[in-house]
Amino acid sequence: MTMTLDNPATVPAPFGDRFAHVARLDLPGGTLLVLSGQVGVDDHGVIVEPGDVRAQSNRIFTLIGGLLAAHGATFDDVMHVRTFMTDLGDLAGYAAVRSRYFPHSRPASTTVEVSRLFLDGAVLEVEVTAAVTTS
Repeated sequence: MTMTLDNPATVPAPFGDRFAHVARLDLPGGTLLVLSGQVGVDDHGVIVEPGDVRAQSNRIFTLIGGLLAAHGATFDDVMHVRTFMTDLGDLAGYAAVRSRYFPHSRPASTTVEVSRLFLDGAVLEVEVTAAVTTS
């Protein structure tokens, strides 16, 4: 069993270089990926469309897709999604975007409302756990 921490070049670097985007655990027969929470930021770390759940959801899932791809995974490998939202009233907009990324699988899920996120204008943060089987 080997654990590595990674910040793939496929997404913007973490804020202040304080954390790793991906914790990867290589196990016999596969790999477990635990992704840090992602918010809807552009390549310069600026929130896209402040307050817009759909625009931020699209950006977040683009970032997550890049992180997964850097480790040989896809959305089909995601086993759990954890979402933090500042307003559960935005759930329908988030769900509409999310469903496009999981058309065939429905991973385990947790969604909670929080009073705020660490960047002004961010309305949600999403983290995922994925398992990739080696052939």
